[in-house]
Amino acid sequence: MKLIEAPFAALDTARNVLLTPYGLSEPDLQRALSEIFRHRVDYADLYFQYVRSESWSLEEGIVKSGSFGIEQGVGVRAVTGDKQAFAYSDEINIEALMNAAKATRTIATAGAGRIKVAGAMHTAHDQKQAHKLYAPIDPLASLDSTAKVAMLEKLEKMARQIDPRITQVMAGLASEYDVVLVARSDGVLAADVRPLVRISLTVIAEQNGRREQGFAGGGGRYDYARFDDAYLQNMAKEAVAQALTNLDSRSAPAGEMTVVLGPGWPGVLLHEAIGHGLEGDFNRKGSSAFAGKIGQRVAAKGITIVDDGTIADRRGSLNIDDEGNPTHCTTLIEDGVLKGYMQDTLNARLMKAGVTGNGRRESFAHLPMPRMTNTYMLNGNRDPKEIIASVQNGIYAVNFGGGQVDITNGKFTFSTTEAYRIENGKITYPVKGATLIGNGPDALTRVSMIGNDMALDGGVGTCGKDGQSVPVGLGQPTLRIDGLTVGGTG
Repeated sequence: MKLIEAPFAALDTARNVLLTPYGLSEPDLQRALSEIFRHRVDYADLYFQYVRSESWSLEEGIVKSGSFGIEQGVGVRAVTGDKQAFAYSDEINIEALMNAAKATRTIATAGAGRIKVAGAMHTAHDQKQAHKLYAPIDPLASLDSTAKVAMLEKLEKMARQIDPRITQVMAGLASEYDVVLVARSDGVLAADVRPLVRISLTVIAEQNGRREQGFAGGGGRYDYARFDDAYLQNMAKEAVAQALTNLDSRSAPAGEMTVVLGPGWPGVLLHEAIGHGLEGDFNRKGSSAFAGKIGQRVAAKGITIVDDGTIADRRGSLNIDDEGNPTHCTTLIEDGVLKGYMQDTLNARLMKAGVTGNGRRESFAHLPMPRMTNTYMLNGNRDPKEIIASVQNGIYAVNFGGGQVDITNGKFTFSTTEAYRIENGKITYPVKGATLIGNGPDALTRVSMIGNDMALDGGVGTCGKDGQSVPVGLGQPTLRIDGLTVGGTG
């Protein structure tokens, strides 16, 4: 097998964690792949995974929950044309591996889809030269349990000390140590060791019988040491400031108006309303609003959007994707013109396009599909203050909560969690209950000003698609969008 040039330390770790303890070696992997190829298939792969995870939550100074878990298994996939046969097992040994390989071959022969064997079932994928974007460390071991709880207690205390109106504090901490190994029928053997941590803070402020909420969070592919006192203090200030701002909010106006989106997290609108529509599978099947439009203008001039899985330590970054391919920085839209889609191996082959390293899956028990990594819009040249000053009647949206999007036509609905009224070029007061309603492709053509303050989110994003969840990143600069519908309460 060809060894990927990426972190050999990761490859050694993967062998030691996923193969050696179970009496497996590389010849066993080749034997399983050969078993699949006893039936006519185009491609096959094995995906081994070991995940150790933990989470802690603190509320009112009390540890409300603490959990620790280990999951491991192997997935086997066979691909013929546009059909995928997939089997997985949550046991790792030669018998389970061969049973999964035989089941996959049987599925492929019968033309069926997915089956579970001897414990569980699933698929795998591809790679070339990998990156070294994060250290192959175990974040769970970076602090003991007492220190983890003490960190959450400190965060709670910081939040309460900022303002007496804070009456309730909830803090959470979570981490993962994820080891993956991919063996493919083209002879590639690839591995990755993926640390991931996340911290979150929710506060409730009360005043005159009114209660409002604020949130802050962050994380990435490193260990708990990143969450030092300065980091925690900034989190506390952000969450408290949002809650206190909302205490003073008024009912949001309704109607068509100019909307200014702040930098960073408001990129979630870009992610949902536009990003999913640029994933290869939706475009191959013709169900995306962007299908068949490569080379055409789909956005206002100045808009460039990329998906970049190669940013060091970011939540959405990967040294290799879940098919063993190196991640890329892929330009999706350049100066308003559609340049390409995010691709996994299957859809790239069927669309005669290049693989972009976007094959992702939730776990060994799931099929890979084209997914975003870190998706964001590049800077423009406008000062954010100039953008605000240009608006006579509008809304400035700084943070968002939930939203809904229809991939086929791009229609979206997003609720703000922090927003302000803009009148005569000035931010006048915070508003509550503002909902943005529009169409993603149409909204791209209505962007009239792009700020020079691009920021990525703090590292808390999780993306859902077809029942699978994966960590992602997003971002954008300040944007002015003209003629967007605002659903309000006033």
